[in-house]
Amino acid sequence: MSSVPKSDAKSWIGRPMSPKRGVPEGLWMKCDGCGSTVYRKSVESQMSVCPECDHHFYVPAAVRINQLLDEESFEEWFANLRPTDPLEFADRKPYRDRLREEQERTGLSEACIVGRGYMRGRPLALGITDSSFIMGSMGSVVGEKLTRTVEQATELNLPLVIVSGSGGGARMHEGILSLMQMGKVSAALARFHEHGGIFISVLTNPTMGGVAASFASLGDVIFAEPKALLGFAGPRVVEATVKVPLPEGFQTSEFMLQHGFIDRIVARADLRSEIARVIDYCEK
Repeated sequence: MSSVPKSDAKSWIGRPMSPKRGVPEGLWMKCDGCGSTVYRKSVESQMSVCPECDHHFYVPAAVRINQLLDEESFEEWFANLRPTDPLEFADRKPYRDRLREEQERTGLSEACIVGRGYMRGRPLALGITDSSFIMGSMGSVVGEKLTRTVEQATELNLPLVIVSGSGGGARMHEGILSLMQMGKVSAALARFHEHGGIFISVLTNPTMGGVAASFASLGDVIFAEPKALLGFAGPRVVEATVKVPLPEGFQTSEFMLQHGFIDRIVARADLRSEIARVIDYCEK
């Protein structure tokens, strides 16, 4: 009995068997919060929030702008400011090469975007740090852009909103030039406060290091997204230093709210309306 070539194989109903089609890549994603496999479009339709556990995924600065501001109302400021390599720093690679690669990969010139826009018809100054660019760390240009934005908000009598997403704090590649940005932005905020301005700080996952130790913690009102990691040194560093077990949920938004470090936890879907409500209340 002769064997039938695979190409001529028939199905049990007498039709040629078609090759199996696999599931297209990218349709599903794993949630970092609960570990579930979730439909990507379902996550995206809910502002990049897991439908199973409410985990808030990372979103780029450009997406944040679209989520918070009125359509096509954003006017970017100081886009021409670009980082340099003043110390000619090198670790695994030269800092100048790292900057170029990050700019090509993310499409950003630096780890923050600043400008003016409208939120439900209310004008405001907005700054966003993006953790995808060298962990959202604060170099000289990040500090300069934020400082100028605070000064513009002071001059134009605008409410100020800064959305922080920084796992890197001050950027070691720029040494003291980076560290001094903490004081520079904080001093600008002090002048803004004396002028009677309202500053709303929004903390996202993660907000750590020098960013958390300076402007991110200086808001007149401080909001945080659920389950965000907030603090200076990370939990593993703290535990290794104090050599005692840390409390459950240490440095999460919920822990910080319980201990009075933030004012409210606000889900991403409600953030736009809550910020607008605070602006209305404080400007009466």
